Amino acid sequence: MSKRTYTYKNTTLSCYRGYITQAIINNLAPLLFVIFQNSYEISYNKLGQLVLLNFGTQLLTDLWATKYADRFGYRTCIIAAHIFSALGLLSLGLLPLVMPSPYVGLMISIIIYGIGGGLLEVLVSPIVEALPNENKEASMSLLHSFYCWGQMSVVLVSTLLLSIIGTDLWYILPLLWSIFPLYNMVQFFHVPILPLVKEGKEMGLVQLLRSPLIYLAMLLMICAGASELTMSQWSSMFAEKGLMLPKLYGDLLGPCLFAIFMAIGRTIYGFFGDRIPIKICLMGSSILCVLTYLVTVFSSQPIFALLSCSLTGFAISLMWPGTFSLASAAFPRGGTLLFGILAICGDIGCSLGPWLAGLVSDRVQNGGKSLSVWVNQGLDLEQIGLRSGLLIAVIFPALMLIGLLGFRKKARN
Repeated sequence: MSKRTYTYKNTTLSCYRGYITQAIINNLAPLLFVIFQNSYEISYNKLGQLVLLNFGTQLLTDLWATKYADRFGYRTCIIAAHIFSALGLLSLGLLPLVMPSPYVGLMISIIIYGIGGGLLEVLVSPIVEALPNENKEASMSLLHSFYCWGQMSVVLVSTLLLSIIGTDLWYILPLLWSIFPLYNMVQFFHVPILPLVKEGKEMGLVQLLRSPLIYLAMLLMICAGASELTMSQWSSMFAEKGLMLPKLYGDLLGPCLFAIFMAIGRTIYGFFGDRIPIKICLMGSSILCVLTYLVTVFSSQPIFALLSCSLTGFAISLMWPGTFSLASAAFPRGGTLLFGILAICGDIGCSLGPWLAGLVSDRVQNGGKSLSVWVNQGLDLEQIGLRSGLLIAVIFPALMLIGLLGFRKKARN
């Protein structure tokens, strides 16, 4: 029997699956928020803290990987990423059931797979960036589209399975999903991996931080992460409790449709990105994102609120990969350090946005104060709190638009 030959195509496919793995660990737990809340009496603020813990762990891992990934090697680190991801998912299905405090069990599980997510975030994009591709922006967008297809699959499969087996058996879901990163781990033992920048040619941290453009890129990543994850992480609960939809329909029409629109946006640019400048697309995305957030929180018709919530996925689709492409073009010798810094900032946004939404939601519910437009719609305090939490997130796409205008001006200079 001849030995299998692995090519750069296999590397690309493994990286696609790497982003699907990250989609699993980022989006599975939020689908179970209502179950956690009902079973373990966890508040909105504590649910928001779980999201904060996940991306906070990823942020710390990004810091480590930025400094040590090149030393240990991409292959070793990407394999470790899949091991941590699988172990974290296994823990998510087991620890809350056996520990005295289920919430502590959830926290430990999230820390474990958060390490895997942080490594994936820093390594997958530069591995693809280093491959011999003609259109880097389009390749990056297509790569990140698999995070969206993964998110859609997680929502669709998990929701359908829950409707079949019942919410009491929710722990089966993370156990089944852990198989995926284990399979992809085996693939990364064999696929060819290239260095992003030749050894000794990388930019140093001091050299990178001397440019004003890097700070604008960091701001863009924070806003991209917050704009995406706030709606993504809270859309399931917003559909179920804010719009009073059954969980099955809420998940399918909320986070699942959100992921589909996000995937469509990234896939379209992946195939036709050479025709449209990424900066123009990002500015349009920021404006559209502001509008979809506002329609979601202020619409009196559930169908319009839900549709706008889903369209936010299309609005933010290019923010994350587009910022990576902008920064990579501005700093071609940035290497792992550049991608690590951007990943750190992205995780700051991913942590800050959903946590801030949860915090505001709890404050509004406990304080009993709200905008009169929601009182006149006959909404209760819980529904008003959820809308208030999402409203605060409008600041992030608005800041991104301002940052893009500054980036464009600095790049011209």
